[in-house]
Amino acid sequence: MQRAKYILNEVLVGLWRNVTMTVAMIITLSVSLTMLGASVLMYMQVDQMKSFYYGEIEVSIFLRDDVTEAQRAAIDQSIDSNPLVQSKTYESREDALAKFKVLWRDSPDFVKSVGPDSLPESFRVKLKDPEQYSTFADQIKGQQGIQDIVDQRELLEKVFKIFNAIQVMALIVAGFMALAALLLVGNTIQVAAYSKRREVAVMKLVGASNWFIQAPFVLEAVVAGLIGAILGFVFIFVGKVTLLDGRLQALTNVLTPIPDGNVWLMLPLLAGVGALVSAITAWVTLRFYLKV
Repeated sequence: MQRAKYILNEVLVGLWRNVTMTVAMIITLSVSLTMLGASVLMYMQVDQMKSFYYGEIEVSIFLRDDVTEAQRAAIDQSIDSNPLVQSKTYESREDALAKFKVLWRDSPDFVKSVGPDSLPESFRVKLKDPEQYSTFADQIKGQQGIQDIVDQRELLEKVFKIFNAIQVMALIVAGFMALAALLLVGNTIQVAAYSKRREVAVMKLVGASNWFIQAPFVLEAVVAGLIGAILGFVFIFVGKVTLLDGRLQALTNVLTPIPDGNVWLMLPLLAGVGALVSAITAWVTLRFYLKV
């Protein structure tokens, strides 16, 4: 009990003694852990979006302006008889224009510039297996009256590439910030060990064990890591509530909502990473700068 009380007291004293370096260490850790948590959330979200959108993928078959009734009927029959097709819907020019007006309702001038004949009629086809797009396109593209065949998967892959690039950038920034945090942790522990070098020497003379001497320094780093992790989680949670659930809520028409469970999962993840990395850094630093 006395030993635990002594170690706890030394941790608190150590954090307060080097308060400016401690604050800098906590801030740097919180930023790096925030970026780490955001990149992990984005990775989880991209996977969820792929599962959702790839399940809703359609192939758009746009018809020529001069398509005849017989050609349209032939295309319709060809789609219905194709074993790769799960379902289809026909979209007339009027339907396309109505959908266009809804999508661009916030740009009335742009909507006015588009007339009923500007948008082609089309068939929207859902395949049983979206990976079979090339086979389906080869089978259907020979039909007369078809202007173009578009696979939504190609568009989605471009969008996901952007998200993946953002995720990589977040991981790179998190890596640089983590390196800075590790250097700060090491320097803080080194300064703390140097300031207590005489006490450490006395403790060694009276037979104190290595773990008893090192414990306050390691716990000091762990506490800073946990505080940084909590701050990082708060930044992520507040960002999710104020931005994605607030000002940027319109994005949920494109992006699938981030489940609250995924956000709360970041708390133990960041706490574990922050505490473990800080503890290992402190222990390694002590092995080099504190001869015990």
